[in-house]
Amino acid sequence: MGRIAILVFVCSFLWSLGMIRADERSFPLYYTAEDSVVFERYVCSMEEEAGGDLEDLLIRTALFFRETPYVGGTLEQEPEGLVANLREMDCTTFVESVLALARTLREESPSFSSFLDNLREIRYREGMIRGYTDRLHYMTDWVYENERKGIVRDITRELGGSPWRLALSFISAHPDRYRQLEGHPELVRVMRDRERAINGRPHYYIPKEELARLEGGIRNGDIISFVTSIKGLDVTHTGIAYWREGELTFIHASSVVGKVIVQPSSLVEYMTGIKRCVGLLVARPITAH
Repeated sequence: MGRIAILVFVCSFLWSLGMIRADERSFPLYYTAEDSVVFERYVCSMEEEAGGDLEDLLIRTALFFRETPYVGGTLEQEPEGLVANLREMDCTTFVESVLALARTLREESPSFSSFLDNLREIRYREGMIRGYTDRLHYMTDWVYENERKGIVRDITRELGGSPWRLALSFISAHPDRYRQLEGHPELVRVMRDRERAINGRPHYYIPKEELARLEGGIRNGDIISFVTSIKGLDVTHTGIAYWREGELTFIHASSVVGKVIVQPSSLVEYMTGIKRCVGLLVARPITAH
């Protein structure tokens, strides 16, 4: 039996169980055998890149998923558990998967199990899955928590970013839009407390009018998130920065095009065309292992 066949068999068995144990806690695990095959294909095609520059590895990993279908809501499983869907992605799961895969590939013995561990660590507060409110729903919180873990570094301020008065409230103000919260006022209270804690931190953003002047500090592989003027939200989209033939653009899971693409326009042009986009956050992945 070949390596991929063995992996498919093992993963199918785990999928049938629907559970994985980590840190002495059990939580649902959602993936299919096809996801493990995608992982194996990624590792086989990228093995020679493992010891190289992290920036290049992140770009190569992001480009590996070009043409992957955009599908929203893949994380909305009940009960809350780790979703590892490499077949379909939205903008956030694309960024998380790229980062988790790159970190996994740099390990001495990369495995699907270690990829799951890396993904869990990135997606959840303290890397622990205890319920819906442990998922890092807001990108500002995602960056903050992953900076604490040594996974990324928020470089928005050092690039020349301006102070930003954040007023998150969207999730707790609209529980009817989240089936996990509807009918659970105790969880809404937890989310409201989370929002207040995030709002109390210092925040910076790069105003879109300043991007053309400051974009030279952004590198390949940086995680860029688009700040919105929508009340109660922080960002509405995210992707991987990419310098292509001297022009800064980005790789992202596009809901408009319906798949992962290299944005054909420059980053400045893209932001200029979005009325509610007011600026940018930039987080730089940190070399791991």
